[in-house]
Amino acid sequence: MDKYKIAVIGGDGIGIEVIRESIKVIKKIEEVYSLDFELIDIQGGGEYFLTSGKEWEDGSFEICRDEADAILLGAVGWPEANLPDGNIAGAGIVFGLRFGLDLYANVRPTKLYKGITHKIQGKSKRVWDQVDLVTVRENTEGLYTPIRGSLTRGGSEELAIDTSVTTYKGAQRVIEFGFELAGRRNGALKDGKKRVTCVDKANVLQGSRLFRSVYNSVAMRYSGIEKDYAFIDAYLQWLIRDPDYFDVIVTDNMFGDISSDMAAVLGGSLGMAPSANIGDNHALFEPIHGSAPKHAGKDKANPMAAILSTSMMLDFLSRKFNNPKLVKAGIEIEQAVQETILEGKTLTYDLGGSARCSDVGSAIISKITNS
Repeated sequence: MDKYKIAVIGGDGIGIEVIRESIKVIKKIEEVYSLDFELIDIQGGGEYFLTSGKEWEDGSFEICRDEADAILLGAVGWPEANLPDGNIAGAGIVFGLRFGLDLYANVRPTKLYKGITHKIQGKSKRVWDQVDLVTVRENTEGLYTPIRGSLTRGGSEELAIDTSVTTYKGAQRVIEFGFELAGRRNGALKDGKKRVTCVDKANVLQGSRLFRSVYNSVAMRYSGIEKDYAFIDAYLQWLIRDPDYFDVIVTDNMFGDISSDMAAVLGGSLGMAPSANIGDNHALFEPIHGSAPKHAGKDKANPMAAILSTSMMLDFLSRKFNNPKLVKAGIEIEQAVQETILEGKTLTYDLGGSARCSDVGSAIISKITNS
């Protein structure tokens, strides 16, 4: 029996609750597919910092780097839990793994599942056949590189500087990732064309000009995939107006962060938005919704984003270890989520229901049968 080691970091707030449901799904997959998952529990986050003075347990990064086949994260961030430098406690986990493991591709699918209507087009319209796109965000450069500082004089902060970094290497590998992903997908819903849209601000920013130049070089190697361009400001309104036109979007760190969060409304809720942080040798999977302290401990959060992130994790492991059972298991998880939505009996508040987080997890695993 194949064995896979998964480092599990619940983190803070609802992260702990949604990851609990993901673990239930993993255990069901383990049972019905005759797989073996070793779950390595790692304590960390803002709440952990308040009691221990550390963002996560000593040796946790080394476990993720040297032992784990994949990492599953809930969310980090807790009120009053801040580091001396002003950053939130727990951010060091996320950025430590992104930079330390070189997880350069942040993959954020946006899909509207049947039975959900997003708030922009209204409840009266059947719109789920208009939204199925993926944002591939560069994850180790841009404005998130730690090249920043501030000037304080006489106790007053007068100046703050953030420096955006774009390298040829960073742009090339994430753009290549986007084209490879587009090659595996079925194309845009509107016309079936495999399309990679380069989102930037090349009319103003030098880094965007380099990113677009690299995009043009890479695109020449993928003759079967359509090239497409959009400035970030125009893209945001096109995204909302015509989401069915888009297939795969490649963009830099900040533009990808903002636009993929905005795209999540097209999926009906942040509770439906999974993500992956993927490098050449390691990968981290997490819902994008954050720790939501005001909802923590109430068993009301939507666990579907975390469970769909688990499905993405199995897809990654299937390609890493060439195991077709993992492919099938990942597909069945997504199908179980879809069936639960269509039933309409066990939905959380964000999807118009009143079910508990734990009830949704149980409903999903009841549909996983390997039949």
